[in-house]
Amino acid sequence: MAIIKPFSCVRPSSGLAEQIAALPYDVYNRREATEYVRSHPLSFLRIDRADTLFDESTDMYADCVYEKARELFDDMISRGEFISDPEEGYYIYELTMEGRAQTGIVACAAIDDYQNNVIKKHENTREDKELDRIRHVDALSAQTGPIFLAYRTNRVIKSVVAETKMNPPIYAFEAEDGVWHRVWKMVRPADIERVLRAFEQISDIYIADGHHRAASAVKVGLKRRSEHPDYDGTEEFNFFLSVLFPDEELMIMDYNRVVQDLNGYMPEEFLEEIGQCFEVESVGAVPYAPERKGTFGLYMDGVWYKLTANPEICSPDPVRGLDVSILQEVILDPILGIRDPKSDKRIDFVGGIRGLKELERRADSDMRIAFSMFPTSIHELFAVADANRLMPPKSTWFEPKLRSGLFIHRFER
Repeated sequence: MAIIKPFSCVRPSSGLAEQIAALPYDVYNRREATEYVRSHPLSFLRIDRADTLFDESTDMYADCVYEKARELFDDMISRGEFISDPEEGYYIYELTMEGRAQTGIVACAAIDDYQNNVIKKHENTREDKELDRIRHVDALSAQTGPIFLAYRTNRVIKSVVAETKMNPPIYAFEAEDGVWHRVWKMVRPADIERVLRAFEQISDIYIADGHHRAASAVKVGLKRRSEHPDYDGTEEFNFFLSVLFPDEELMIMDYNRVVQDLNGYMPEEFLEEIGQCFEVESVGAVPYAPERKGTFGLYMDGVWYKLTANPEICSPDPVRGLDVSILQEVILDPILGIRDPKSDKRIDFVGGIRGLKELERRADSDMRIAFSMFPTSIHELFAVADANRLMPPKSTWFEPKLRSGLFIHRFER
């Protein structure tokens, strides 16, 4: 049983949503974030990355950075750039990219469900990355970047969402990257009750993206519990901001690899080595996107190759059977000597949103070869999480990205 509750939302006032909504804080390095904030003075990135308002001599994790974030947040509320809905409710959030739409429910999930594995994970988190968001959430007493959750499609929820979307949206705008964002507020108490009860019948919710944000929000909630030993579980710090999408609407993009060298092999020797486990077919100069699971693209010296895994290296195991695992265990580790892709500087990862031409560019400049991947499916992600296992690093790339600043969950009144 999942507790997915409505909440009192802090959100942009009418006409400001497009200017405030921002891509997630971690898609920018410090220089990029600073340049963006300079040209977008209302962007929520100023609050998510308040380090952009200090010179580079200031540690981006200094106390003054988090204090500035809280100051900026309070100022935007006091100026009326953010409004607070007095009543609790759900919000419907639709993102459309290149004609393809996905629609989620904005709500609050329970930290207890995270703790007891009703909300399932498929990725480990790093303490250093958690610490930054813990301090940010704690300083603001608010969660500002929603966690991307997924669930198996539910008929009742699907019906209520469709009915709600027949009303005029409260926000509708096209972002700079061409993604359309539309938001509706669910106002009828009967609809809210139907959604709440439907989620109670769902036994498994999955973190699709945002493991570090989720872990950070939960740890702040646990910290507040320790500070309020008389808590009864209904306080807002017991819940964290989420957007929940049905599996049938989600698309995971490919997450490709580029490698710096051939680990001492000549090109012909390298192809001969991988030919022991793959059928290797030259497909010429046209970029090759794998068309099914078990196939891979290899770009080297201006030529694309199609690699088809031999049956004996495929596995029914939910982790070993992933294409990213096959590539790692059969080529990257034993042939190219990349034991730990998380720390090895000879490998880099390129999200599918950047296209196959980016793989060619990298392999022809700072790298040597590139691998194009068939995307991990949402059901493969579910299978790994259901088995209480972890996916290899950089297994999934979700697009479009949820915007920060459109929905804020405050747990301090």
